[in-house]
Amino acid sequence: MILQTCSYARAGLLGNPSDGYFGRTISFSFANFQSQVQLWESPEICLLPGAEDDGNFPDFDSMINEIEHFGYYGGIRVVKATAKVFHTYCRASGITLPKRNFTLRYRSNIPRMVGLGGSSGISTAVLKALLRFYDVEDQIPFELLPTLCWQAESEELRIACGMQDRVIQMYNGLMYMDFEQEFFAAHKHGRYQRLDVQLLPPLYVAFDPRRAEFSGTYHLNLRTMFDEHKPDIVAAMSEFADLARQGFAALSSGQTEKLPALINANFDLRDRVFRVSPENKLMVEVARRAGASAKFAGSGGAIVGTYTDAAMLQNLRRNLAEIGCELVLPDIAGTLA
Repeated sequence: MILQTCSYARAGLLGNPSDGYFGRTISFSFANFQSQVQLWESPEICLLPGAEDDGNFPDFDSMINEIEHFGYYGGIRVVKATAKVFHTYCRASGITLPKRNFTLRYRSNIPRMVGLGGSSGISTAVLKALLRFYDVEDQIPFELLPTLCWQAESEELRIACGMQDRVIQMYNGLMYMDFEQEFFAAHKHGRYQRLDVQLLPPLYVAFDPRRAEFSGTYHLNLRTMFDEHKPDIVAAMSEFADLARQGFAALSSGQTEKLPALINANFDLRDRVFRVSPENKLMVEVARRAGASAKFAGSGGAIVGTYTDAAMLQNLRRNLAEIGCELVLPDIAGTLA
């Protein structure tokens, strides 16, 4: 019997990148793209490579292009790190795993390295599969599962990243997350609150695979500046978090008309502090010229925002296509995959 799990793409609606700095965020998952894991019992543990681990190229130029856009690393290392953290946690917590081996295959069509949660999608889908395969879903607190996936990337692979992606890809739907430092240190997770997706105004997500960039580099530079206590960076993180708080209040009170200004403010703050590259900034500028709000969905390469009507959406889709961006209307998933 083949067990199958999946995790959906995600977009940070407000507050990012403060999730790695004890801030607050609002994020949603959407089923237009997903990472899938298939797992079945076998005599040995076997991890099958996915497309991200492909070593076959039609020519030298194709190989160099792949390396320049996506680096040297594939998805197998994420699979291994997640499995290790899972096993280590179970052993430390006195959870006995059945003596069973498995073969695991992953596939993902989440656009790579454009800030839509590609690597965390693999990690969370792997953890869901391991929980079911070993029948220990009820033995690990659910709110700790995103933390385990975060540890796989941040501690095992030394990738600078925040918690937001793993939270939304475990919970799905629309979530408000508060990573206040004292609470997180005491509980090893944040405060997570589900929001009704029906509260949202019309949303779009747009991305350009040519703008792919390893997000770990961005987060590593950001972490360095934060750890050096640069006043503008520390202040920005507090401001990012407050934008998420305001967004939560607006959604909770039905004042969704406030969201576009908050979304725009989130990007403007990012651009002011971190000097967004011209090719990424162009995506936001084009979207705003069509009347939509826009900010990064993650670390760059994809944007998310609101629009008001079909005419604006048509202009938005056409204008973004002219600069090579694909627009999708997010199918926001509200159930655990």
